[in-house]
Amino acid sequence: MTKPIVAIVGRPNVGKSTLFNRLVGRRLAIVDELPGTTRDRLYAEAEWGGVKFTVVDTGGILMRPGDLLAQVRAQAELAISEADAIIFVTDALEGLTVGDEEVAEVLRRSQKPVMLAVNKAETKRRREAIFEFYKLGLGTPYPISALHGMGIGDLLDEVVASFPIEEVEEEIEAVKIAIVGRPNVGKSSLLNRLLGYERVIVHPSPGTTRDAIDTYLEWEGKPLILIDTAGIRKRGRIAPGVEKYSVLRALRAIGRSDVVLLIVDAVEGVTAQDAHIAGYILEEAKSVVVLVNKWDLIEKTASTWQEYILRIRRDLRFLDYVPILFISAKTGEGVEEVLPLALIVREERLIRIPTGELNRIVQDAIARHSPPSKRGKRLRIYYATQVSVDPPTFIFFVNDPDLVHFSYERYLENKLREHHGFIGTPLRLGFRRRGRAKV
Repeated sequence: MTKPIVAIVGRPNVGKSTLFNRLVGRRLAIVDELPGTTRDRLYAEAEWGGVKFTVVDTGGILMRPGDLLAQVRAQAELAISEADAIIFVTDALEGLTVGDEEVAEVLRRSQKPVMLAVNKAETKRRREAIFEFYKLGLGTPYPISALHGMGIGDLLDEVVASFPIEEVEEEIEAVKIAIVGRPNVGKSSLLNRLLGYERVIVHPSPGTTRDAIDTYLEWEGKPLILIDTAGIRKRGRIAPGVEKYSVLRALRAIGRSDVVLLIVDAVEGVTAQDAHIAGYILEEAKSVVVLVNKWDLIEKTASTWQEYILRIRRDLRFLDYVPILFISAKTGEGVEEVLPLALIVREERLIRIPTGELNRIVQDAIARHSPPSKRGKRLRIYYATQVSVDPPTFIFFVNDPDLVHFSYERYLENKLREHHGFIGTPLRLGFRRRGRAKV
């Protein structure tokens, strides 16, 4: 099930990023601990009352003098087009402004639920002054302090209550393959090449496709659903910085998919936006194939292929288990390998290691490289079991989970991959305390 998306919109300097950090529980808008992503991360998972959702911070849009209101409008329109709920942040210290009214004008016309948050309402005087925000026509204003956490619970209660009820639909038994990437990297061209006919409009201008498009097909008797996603940008009409939000549509497609085809531009290489999308794929524990498109435009030498592999491995180093395929959606080069590789990756996702074999692998790994110790106490691994597939998930029973260093966890993961590959598929490793003697 795809997680709901909550967008935080509002004027600059009202506290959007502070609220974002408060909702996701850490300072992601400033420093992101996920390797390989950039510091201006725009989205993250949050949870309230047992309900998980994705929060989007729209604070990264650049504002130019003279274009303030137009760009705020573009920002709000973009956010509401993708979100299930909107948190509209205003400033109790500054009071109601023309900029607030501009954003509210856009939000009032939307069909999306809007929660009006009046930030910086730490004092009694400021809380009493919030009534002027009723003029915006967006319902009850919620006085909050994103910095201190005041009023956040009431606001989130309303946000979660506004989420649409998930309708149970009859699922088609097919492998769902999402095609994601930045605008103009060739997503629609690849879909058309795979299908052999013009299912969607292909145009050289970025952002031609506006909605995710599902296409059913059978490939060598196997039912597939290809999910084509769009760049967000309207040609020449959206303000600078907005193109970053093309990841929003990719979030939904990734959440629905079994395998993700992440397309990067061979000419431009891996960009920060590509890393954003790749980071979300990893967070969602989805299987992935990296497709380097427009390979026909690259002048090649004997070392070009290897140089590109090394560069992509460096830029997406947290996805070092992912296969890389060089293609040209325009000429068809390499495209015949895409679906077979995607289905291989899907099968790798369903691998289950019998408990006996798994523990032989683990014991061999321990014999080759002893577990770490901390303050004189050494980690002991008693046994392991695979609790699920899709994605493959393993639980290790140990004497103290706090003794597990991330480097040793990575070592164990690599040992599992040496024996069973798990090509293109992330592994989840968990560690639980077990006090009994080793078995």
